[in-house]
Amino acid sequence: MAASRRGRRPPARGRRGWPVAALAALGLLLACHRPPPPAVAVWFHTGQPAERALLERQVARYNAGQPPLPVRLTLLPEGSYHAQVQAAAAAGELPDLFEVDGPYLARYVWQGAVRPLEALLPPAVVADLLPSLRLQGRVAGHLYGVGCFDSGLGLYADRAALARVGARLPAGPQEAWSASEMEAVLARLAARDPDGAVLDLKLNLHGEWESYAFLPLLVSAGGGVLDPATGRATGFLDGAASVRALATVQRWIRRGWVDPNLDDAAFPQRRVALAWGGHWDYHRYREALGEDLALLPLPDFGEGSRTGMGSWQWVIAAASPRAEAAAAFLAFLLRPEEVAATAAANGAVPGRIAAVARSPLYREGGPLRLFLTQLAGGVAVPRPATPAYPVITASFQRCFEAVRDGADPAA
Repeated sequence: MAASRRGRRPPARGRRGWPVAALAALGLLLACHRPPPPAVAVWFHTGQPAERALLERQVARYNAGQPPLPVRLTLLPEGSYHAQVQAAAAAGELPDLFEVDGPYLARYVWQGAVRPLEALLPPAVVADLLPSLRLQGRVAGHLYGVGCFDSGLGLYADRAALARVGARLPAGPQEAWSASEMEAVLARLAARDPDGAVLDLKLNLHGEWESYAFLPLLVSAGGGVLDPATGRATGFLDGAASVRALATVQRWIRRGWVDPNLDDAAFPQRRVALAWGGHWDYHRYREALGEDLALLPLPDFGEGSRTGMGSWQWVIAAASPRAEAAAAFLAFLLRPEEVAATAAANGAVPGRIAAVARSPLYREGGPLRLFLTQLAGGVAVPRPATPAYPVITASFQRCFEAVRDGADPAA
């Protein structure tokens, strides 16, 4: 017995404590690799700083309300945003809620990347959206995208300069200058101008600006890029009406009436009396011209004044397992007070009728009310809602630049 007891090994110091320490270390390791709690993944392009900062505050306010699922926001560079979203779509790794530029919506629908929103958003909210937003967001009979704002396009004018040549100021689309009246105004302005350049078409800009700004002129003339009956460009983009519209713009350029605007300052420096421009130009133009600043509709090329429309839209991924939670955050962003805040941050047209009265710029009597009138009154025309839009817009941009540089519009 004694020998047996002497043969036993005494317990090592601390041996009984090692399982506890090991379990603690394992717990710490698992905690470090624990997946994040469920959240609604949202992607947003890093556009204007004020708009970005507002969305971050909106996310914080929404999350502070303790929704069923919080929102996790990811900001992506605007320059590469579309490419990153396309890559995520191809890899099946889209977030729950993300933005798309309005004209590209049909491509995502065709890819099966996004889902209809009718069953996810309150009908009263959808009904209160600007008609232009409902039109832009509808593809193949379903609403796939909604925006908190839309864009405005018009003709900014120097009241004093126009008064000196006796030009009238159209109050709305129905009173827009005809093509011939606008040419007469340009000629009178040029006769009093040192270099004869009196119109800014923002020829310093390229890419989507050309499609957004000048496709409405083709529609105003009775043309366009795609035949609505056949969906084909042949015989329509090169048809008589479209050619006539492009030839008119080319004539303005050839006569020296258009400032090349290489410094993007032709209008605020008052080198020109008229400027093709969007809602984003208003504040710097107002600062430069003060009470002399006026906003006019684009000219009527024969079938009524037309203007551009379209901007960023929110969509929900088709494969999202959190679609209802994503829609809840989207409904929050579409509240009138949030829509008004977004429009105030980026200067765009409020996307809901209920939010317009909150905007000093767009409410009745506001200096940019014309933009709202155009979007709500059927004057604005969408860019073609087709999966082939990236090809179409690139083709039109090449066509426009060739005409700008002197090519035959009918070629």
